[in-house]
Amino acid sequence: MSSIPAAKLRWFAVGFLLAVSVASIVACGPKSSDTDPTPVLSGPPNTTFPMPPLKADSEMGWALANGERAKLSDYRGKVLVLDFYATWCAPCRASIPQLIALQQQFGPAGLELIGLNVGGPDDRIKVAAFARELNIPYPLGFPDKALTDLFLSDDQTIPQTFVFGRDGQLAKRFIGYEASTGVELDKVITEAVNRKQ
Repeated sequence: MSSIPAAKLRWFAVGFLLAVSVASIVACGPKSSDTDPTPVLSGPPNTTFPMPPLKADSEMGWALANGERAKLSDYRGKVLVLDFYATWCAPCRASIPQLIALQQQFGPAGLELIGLNVGGPDDRIKVAAFARELNIPYPLGFPDKALTDLFLSDDQTIPQTFVFGRDGQLAKRFIGYEASTGVELDKVITEAVNRKQ
């Protein structure tokens, strides 16, 4: 049996490490504890997955940072974007400037963007500082367990962004974030805002 030259093994190791590094930038998995490393997306990046039919007319909802409650059905007639994130998730942070730009551009036309923190109990206390640090103008909240269980039941990778049309129907689901995700998100939201009920 012939042996593999050291140079080929070295290039294989470099390629493997590069692939792992790229995957960790694209999406975060659920953080199981403060001592565990952040899991990375095991599948291909920038993947959009179909889901069972979802409508934004449910009574499920979230608590806003100011203590008020909101629910999906409060946003009938609006284009609703729910962004599930954690303050410790690097791809979540990378997506924020794009989300802010979309809210500023399309807010007057009926876009409502809500950031929902799923980073765990220890992450909740960091949300206010996170919002200040990144100048987030849209509301941030904490989803009910039933909402999180439904929306993230098949994949808990974050960020996850759900775009609902004015009719309450799910237009698109995005898992992970990279530059091409931002382009597609812009396209989907533009179409949803311009579509009449």
